[in-house]
Amino acid sequence: MSGPHLTLTLNSEEDTARLGQRMAQLLKPGDVLLLQGPVGAGKTFFARSLILSLLSKPEDVPSPTFTLVQTYEAPAFEIWHCDLYRLTCPEEVLELGLENAMDSAVCLIEWPERLGGFTPDKALTLTFETGDGENCRNVTLSSTDPRWNTRVETVHDLS
Repeated sequence: MSGPHLTLTLNSEEDTARLGQRMAQLLKPGDVLLLQGPVGAGKTFFARSLILSLLSKPEDVPSPTFTLVQTYEAPAFEIWHCDLYRLTCPEEVLELGLENAMDSAVCLIEWPERLGGFTPDKALTLTFETGDGENCRNVTLSSTDPRWNTRVETVHDLS
C-alpha cells in the first residue's frame, strides 16, 4: 500500500487559506508537513492560515525566515513553523531541536530539502507551484506513508 498523491488547483488566496484550514483539522501531534516550492509560491501564506485556524486566540504569525523557527501553543499540541532556507548543513536541525519536535509537535517545514538525512519518512509533502493567474497555485500532496491516505482524501473538494 502506498501513500497519497493528489494535485489541487488553488485559484485564489482564499482557496489557499481554505486548504490550510482544512489540513489543520486533520493534524495530530507528530505530524510533519514538508512545504516545497519556490519563493512566492504560497508556502508561508498556507502555513499562516493553518496556524491561525488552530490557535485559540489570534496572534501575529510572522515568517520564520530570520528566526528559523516560530512556535505556537494550540489547544491540542505545539506547532513548529520552520524555514530552513538559511541552514548551512543538515546537522543544524539538531541544534534547533527540530528532530525532537517532529515526534511530539506538528511541524510545518519550509525548504525541507535542507533536512538531508533528517527528513522523516512519515511526512506529508506539499509542493507549491505558481499557476496561471496572479494568485493561482497548484499544490501536490504526496507521501510514501499510507497513514496519510484517508486524511488527504478529505481535502480533495475545497468547494
